[in-house]
Amino acid sequence: MAPRSGDGVGEEVAGTRSRRKAGTTSRAKKLRVGGNQAEAILWLELKRRKLGGHKFTRQFPIGPYFADFCCRERWLVVEIDGSQHAGSAHDRIRDEFLQARGYSILRVWNTDVLKHRHSVCETILSAVEGRLIEPTEAFDLRYRPARPSESIHANPDLTS
Repeated sequence: MAPRSGDGVGEEVAGTRSRRKAGTTSRAKKLRVGGNQAEAILWLELKRRKLGGHKFTRQFPIGPYFADFCCRERWLVVEIDGSQHAGSAHDRIRDEFLQARGYSILRVWNTDVLKHRHSVCETILSAVEGRLIEPTEAFDLRYRPARPSESIHANPDLTS
């Protein structure tokens, strides 16, 4: 069996079948441990396919970025943002990068996860099940669907 990234085998060893860059798994682990309370609470709702049977991964690497949560089966990235992300140019660049690779991005606020967890989960479920399809810009929510013309589903060369 080929070594998996993250099990301590194959991380900087030549000749393995891992496609991850050296250090990616350890960085993701640090982000999971150092995450905030809102991420930890939302993870309790997403892990083990609890939300509609959809599988989510925490701190999933996509190119040079790490998604807070990612449903790879449905190409959805969920970001939990604090106030430092309000109007962030870096986040717009990041979102463009993810969209160009076929991902839809849903951004919600930390405080909403802490105070309105059920509503946040319903919104995530709407996005992952394809019921949230229009771009949305609101004070407490931003949803950017993948661009179909550039979607990775149609162009597998966009994976890197």
